[in-house]
Amino acid sequence: MKADQYRYTVAVDDNFHSMDESERFTFGTFTSLDAAIDACRRIVDEFLEENRRGEPLSGDELYKSYVAFGPDPFIQTDDPTIAPVPFSAWTYAREQCFRRATESDEPETGPGAGS
Repeated sequence: MKADQYRYTVAVDDNFHSMDESERFTFGTFTSLDAAIDACRRIVDEFLEENRRGEPLSGDELYKSYVAFGPDPFIQTDDPTIAPVPFSAWTYAREQCFRRATESDEPETGPGAGS
């Protein structure tokens, strides 16, 4: 099989229902690993953005919310050269939680800042 014929399927588990495969769903199938990883990142990013709205959360609080209730996307593939798939939703979420928390702590700048 040629490399461009491999499939990369993004499946999503629910951290709230961990170990319950009946809660799993298939998000989509992609023709490249990069596209599948991008899809996984978008899924995690959407959850984090939704959970940052309203009450401000620290990086720790946001990450705890993610591992308790967030989506856990992962990639399944028939590509024999990819083992294991180089993406972890929990690792990515942790990095993003602390990056977002740091960004939200930065003072506003520009016109109207502080008014």
